[in-house]
Amino acid sequence: MMQKLSPQQVLVMRLLQEPLLALEQRIKQEIEMNPALEELTPEADQEEVDVMEEELPPTDSVDGDEDEIVRETEDDVSHDNDDFSLEDYIDDDEIPDYRLKINNSSPDDEVRETPLASGISYQEFLLGQVGLQTFTPRETIIATMIIGNLDETGYLQREVPALCDDLAFNHNIEVTPDEVLKVLKVIQGFDPAGIGARNLQECLLLQIERKPLLTKTLQLVRAILSDYFIEFSKKHYDKILLKTRSTENELKEAIEEIQKLNPKPGLNISELSRETNYIIPDFVITSIDGILELTLNSRNTPELSVSRQYIDMLRGYSSSKSTAQANKDAISFIRQKVESAKGFIDAVKQRQQTLFTTMKAIMDYQHEYFLSGDETRLRPMILKDIASVVKLDISTVSRVANSKYVQTPFGTFLLKTFFSESMQNTKGEEISTREIKKILQDCIEAEDKSTPLTDDELVVLLKTKGYNIARRTIAKYREQLSIPVARMRKEL
Repeated sequence: MMQKLSPQQVLVMRLLQEPLLALEQRIKQEIEMNPALEELTPEADQEEVDVMEEELPPTDSVDGDEDEIVRETEDDVSHDNDDFSLEDYIDDDEIPDYRLKINNSSPDDEVRETPLASGISYQEFLLGQVGLQTFTPRETIIATMIIGNLDETGYLQREVPALCDDLAFNHNIEVTPDEVLKVLKVIQGFDPAGIGARNLQECLLLQIERKPLLTKTLQLVRAILSDYFIEFSKKHYDKILLKTRSTENELKEAIEEIQKLNPKPGLNISELSRETNYIIPDFVITSIDGILELTLNSRNTPELSVSRQYIDMLRGYSSSKSTAQANKDAISFIRQKVESAKGFIDAVKQRQQTLFTTMKAIMDYQHEYFLSGDETRLRPMILKDIASVVKLDISTVSRVANSKYVQTPFGTFLLKTFFSESMQNTKGEEISTREIKKILQDCIEAEDKSTPLTDDELVVLLKTKGYNIARRTIAKYREQLSIPVARMRKEL
């Protein structure tokens, strides 16, 4: 028999996988779509409390008239409509609002919001420089075509003949490769330096040519980039020393100058048009006198309530004696909106409770790490470990971990980075693969850069530290850490 999720369960799952910023947008969208759902301000919140205090009977009235009061209330709100009960939608036993804030912040607390900056686009930045040139209309079209084919790093990856074909097909302009190269040469003089290059060598040369080659170091840089670039890229420094007849110190100064150049100049301007993705942590962990405290970050999330106006309308229509179709349609419409609002509020509440419970389990499981910040203290942890603690499905824990961030005293991290497989050290103890990666990274950082450690040497070194790791595993972890092979780590 196939099991199906109810619409409410689907809503909870969707809200659960939303990060905080997306949740705020989702709530605002729901408020716009459903007039029965509203955002509470501190003033409206207090008015709601006052109204409820007036409506509720005194708590000390326990005399014989209590049954009469209850009977009269039921008579006022219940009718012969068998498929509708007002009590399902109006609950006067509590204030009909759900506070999204789980921490102890007050509405009077200062709200700090991060302003968002906007700038011109990649194309606008370069096309603005086209307008400063003395291009003919024909050359302007060619320049626009070239700029449109630059990738985000600033390189022109397409061949010149292909650009000629595009101009003929899209603009009905017959151009020669020499005309395209002439315009490209002008674009390569645009800012930032190196833009419009067709490969890394040309990109670096374009940048160094803008500097006056007055010193011997810059002259050596020019020679290396133009004549010995292959040897330089493979770090065959002995061959460069022999061919350029330079000293080791001179070569070292030249390499330091090359390292100052930007291999991806386009990123300087593509960031202007790229949408800025701010990381807003969903959780905040603080340590006070060695005691960890977990709070949900709900600073910019609005407080929700079912609209009192819609509840009053529902009460008014339900108490009416009219049996007209219009009255039934109104009740059906209001009931659907109120039910949707209550369902959304309940879904948000369930989301918050699930997030807090799951993160609390992770914090307790990795208690030593969150106290010290030492990655070697991270315990092996998989989704099943947390799912068994919080009594939830593994897929639910995965939704929480994949898109949520936690702010700690040691930085802000994605939750899924705390999950890792386990391995055994030479003592038979269970250790996290994160711990092994940290030890590997420390070993590479401490190596002699003139003779970097090979993967085989790293295997031996880690074995002396109690980690029996195969060479292929070392290579895999090194790649995951974005650490190049030993030859590419060599320095003079």
